[in-house]
Amino acid sequence: MIRTDIAPGIHYLEHARTNVYLVEDDDGVLLVDTGLPRSKALLLQALSRIGRSIQDIRAVVLTHGHFDHVGTAEHLRTKYGIPVYCHPDDAFIAAHPYSYEHERSPFLYPVRYPRAIPGLLRMSAAGALAVKGVPDTLPLTPEAAAALPGSPLLVPTPGHTKGHCALHFPDRESVISGDALVTLDPYTGHPGPQVVARAATADTATALRSLEGLRSTGARTVLPGHGFPWSAGVDTAVAQAIAVGGH
Repeated sequence: MIRTDIAPGIHYLEHARTNVYLVEDDDGVLLVDTGLPRSKALLLQALSRIGRSIQDIRAVVLTHGHFDHVGTAEHLRTKYGIPVYCHPDDAFIAAHPYSYEHERSPFLYPVRYPRAIPGLLRMSAAGALAVKGVPDTLPLTPEAAAALPGSPLLVPTPGHTKGHCALHFPDRESVISGDALVTLDPYTGHPGPQVVARAATADTATALRSLEGLRSTGARTVLPGHGFPWSAGVDTAVAQAIAVGGH
C-alpha cells in the first residue's frame, strides 16, 4: 500500500504490516525505516509516484534496530552509498537484528493470539527470516537529524529498545513514532494505539513512560511503525496506549 502526502510531504508505505515513510523536501528524500527485504519493489514504486528516484534518498533513519525495520537498509547502503543512521544504543541491534531484548518469549504468542498469525506469515513471506544487519551505522544525534531532509527533531523514546527514537516534524504537525506507539500490534493482532507486546519489547514500563515524550510534541498526526496512521492527535493516541498497557 502506498499513500502519498499522508502528512504534508510525508508518504506512507505499508508492506507485510510494516510501515516505511518517505519525507520529502527541496534537498531530497529521507527514508525512515526500511521494512523487510522484499519491500524494495514497493519503495521504488513509491519513489516513482512522487517523481523521485533512489538517488534522491539522502539518508536512512532507523527508529530502532529490529529486523522488520532494518530489512533493506544494508542493501541501500552498500549498493547506493546511502548513509544509515540510528541511535548509538541501537547500533548493535541494527548490526544483529535478531539479537534484541524482550520480556516474554515470542513463540507463545501465535498460540495465545491466533489472530496475529496471518500477519506474521506475511512478514515471513516478505523476508523477515533473512534480514542482513547494518554493520556501519552513523550515530543519530539531534544535530545529525536536524541536517536531514525534513529537519526532524529527535524524540528519545526508549523502552521498545534502549535506543528507540521518534522523529517530530513540527512544521508538518506530525511525528513518526516507529514502534514507540503503534496502531496494530503484529504479535497480538490487536488494533488501536498501544505499545508493542512484551514479545518484542525490552522494557514495557519504560516504553509506557516514553509515551509522554510523544505527547509533548503535540502532533496532529502520528505515523506508527505498524498499523494505519492516526490523525486524531497524539494526545488521544497516547491516552489510549496508556489505558491498554502492555501484553
